[in-house]
Amino acid sequence: MKLKDIAALLEGEIIGTSDVDIKGVAGLEDAEEGDITFIADKKHIAQALKTKASCIMVKDVIPDTDKVQLKVSDPYFAFVRLLEHFYVKPQEPAGISKLAFVGEDVSFGDNVSVYAFAYISDGVSVGRNTVVSPGVFLGRGVKVGEDCLIYPNVVIREGVTIGNRVIIHAGAVVGSDGFGYVQREGRHHKIPQVGGVVIGDDVEIGANVTIDRATTGTTEIGKGTKIDNLVQVAHNVKIGDNSVIVAQVGIGGSTRIGGSVMVGGQVGIADHVNIESGSMIGAQSGVMSNLPRGVYSGTPVIPHRDWLKSVSLFARLPELNRRIKALEEKLEEFERRQGND
Repeated sequence: MKLKDIAALLEGEIIGTSDVDIKGVAGLEDAEEGDITFIADKKHIAQALKTKASCIMVKDVIPDTDKVQLKVSDPYFAFVRLLEHFYVKPQEPAGISKLAFVGEDVSFGDNVSVYAFAYISDGVSVGRNTVVSPGVFLGRGVKVGEDCLIYPNVVIREGVTIGNRVIIHAGAVVGSDGFGYVQREGRHHKIPQVGGVVIGDDVEIGANVTIDRATTGTTEIGKGTKIDNLVQVAHNVKIGDNSVIVAQVGIGGSTRIGGSVMVGGQVGIADHVNIESGSMIGAQSGVMSNLPRGVYSGTPVIPHRDWLKSVSLFARLPELNRRIKALEEKLEEFERRQGND
């Protein structure tokens, strides 16, 4: 593909020759001759000048170099668009495999692909262009929207609703029973989990994520939300639109997380907590109570700036301890002298 065609695609400005053949897209370190790469930050200029790439996408032109550059408004987003253009090919419809089990009253849209050993229960509907990979289980009455991609060995339990353009990675379980018990006479009695799960449009769910069905009502994941691998979402949780939940987060039952919230890795969130839209929670934090919009870290969480000060003090504790002991020794020596006098 000629660089001038890429410039037209990205609405960019070429600095240098436009008659360059671009064969691939790569990061700075991996780029070879014929590749196009990018820098999103001026701190990478020195590294960019050493790259073998045939063109560098930049936001601000690098002066005093003969490197061919493509000036774009957002180099990182341009890089993503080119990855899609060069490497992400449209899925060819494979139809319904004879080795898949398909129950009664199942409806399929146009160009659906259902691969071998998928299990489609009674009353399921699958929207057009959706791909159901090998080993997927769709429970009774599941509704899957259009243009979805469900990777191998995903389990979607009965009564779950999946929106359009949803990606669910391998091993995820959507609609498992919520963890609810009543203790009576020393025994744990299971609370029937009879609710459902609703996944909005454009959601991505990582590998081995578990999203529990509601006790009654629904567990809800808002449109555009992205959930990383190994996340646990408990019963009746509601997550707003366009939030990001990073790996190994655990969210307790009936918690409400607003829109555009970012939750760092290994965060633990207690049940019945409300987190306002636009908040950010640092990795390995513990959320035990409601949070107004803000940036938080620590266990239990405190405002991030306060946490940074606390960490700084914590690192100085051994030194402060030594100084306190030295002062105590001086004070004891002073008191002895006073007593002798």
